[in-house]
This record gives sequence, structure tokens and C-alpha cells, in this order.
Amino acid sequence: MQILLVEDDLSLANGLELALTQEGMTVNHVTKGNEAIHVVESFPPDIVILDLGLPDMDGLEVIVALRKEKNTVPILVLTARGAIEDKVTGLDCGADDYLAKPFDMTELLARIRVLERRISTSTTSNTINIARVSLETKERWVSYDDQEVSLSKTEFMLLKTLMQNAGRVQTRDSLESQLYSWGEEVNSNALEVHIHHLRKKLSSDFIKTIRGVGYTVNKP
Repeated sequence: MQILLVEDDLSLANGLELALTQEGMTVNHVTKGNEAIHVVESFPPDIVILDLGLPDMDGLEVIVALRKEKNTVPILVLTARGAIEDKVTGLDCGADDYLAKPFDMTELLARIRVLERRISTSTTSNTINIARVSLETKERWVSYDDQEVSLSKTEFMLLKTLMQNAGRVQTRDSLESQLYSWGEEVNSNALEVHIHHLRKKLSSDFIKTIRGVGYTVNKP
């Protein structure tokens, strides 16, 4: 899952980026509201985590601008403004969730999982079951024929993306954007290598190749 983090406190942003990456998410970071609007419109993330106190514009203006353009990307506000009135204003502007600083990382992760389930087409819980493959998004395990399978972090992220979008073809570009952050060097055949490893560990026909387009798994 790709997260766009909009936060001008670099110390906090670095800590969040590290924590979210360790949870198997791909995180891209900007510090200004105008940058956030441009990124969401040009390279849509799965979820936006948005601070309100930005240097160039208020975060609420970012939400209003995106919703005015009918952009439905889930937005989780993460801000020091913790009064009830502030929360109501943020939600009324179009935010999907609102968490006040200081916050507990476990709560933030739980709220991200709720938004993730909301945008997933294949599950309403933490566990995705397709054919003989089960994937648990919170505890981060995978089983095949009820036997746990050991996956690398990247393999897990790739499989989760495909299973969450079961029945929809994922292009090479969209998959790479889920797996790698901006500026990260990627070998030209890295995606194919990960797909090959997943097929060896699961079933060879679980992940389908759509020639010239990308990859998919069948709907459960």
C-alpha cells in the first residue's frame, strides 16, 4: 500500500516513514500542501496522512481542494489540533479520519488498516482468502494449503496488493509504485523475479500474467 505523508516536521516525518515502512507500506513524503495536491492528482496514493499546520496553506484547504475535484482518496488527518470542534471541522471538510497528536503508533496503524479494508475489493477483515492462499494483513503471515509460507517483505507487499485487487489487472508501473518509494533504485527485472519467487512458494498458476499489461489473481 502506498502512503503519501504530508508533514513539515521532518523529525516526526522520518519516524513515521520508518515505522510505516517496517509495517510493509511504501511511503512518499512532501512538506507542503500544494505539493500534496499535485502528487495526489498526478500519482494517486492509496491513503494520504495529512498534517494541518503546513507552511504554505492550511491542511483543511488541501482537503477542500481535492474533494472539489471529486478526488476520493482516503485522507487521515494527523494534527495537533485536538479539540472536538477541530475534529468536526476536519471531517466535515471531507477527511475520512482524524487523529490528534500526540498519538499512539498502534492506533495509527489500526486506523490505516480500517481505511485499507475500505478500499479493498476482496475483504472486510484483516484476512484475505483466495483459493488455497490466505493472507493476514495485520500479523503479516501467508499460508498455502494451511501451511505457513515464508515471504520476504517485498514478496508480501506484492502479494497483498494483488490479492486486495483480485479480479483487476495491476500494471507493472502500478505494482512498482506500491513496492518502491520515489528515487529508490529498482532493477529492470525486479518485479518479474518477485513474481517468480511467489509462484514457486505458492501455486504456479495463482498469479496470472496478462501479456503486455501486468498481473492479476482471480476473484475469490
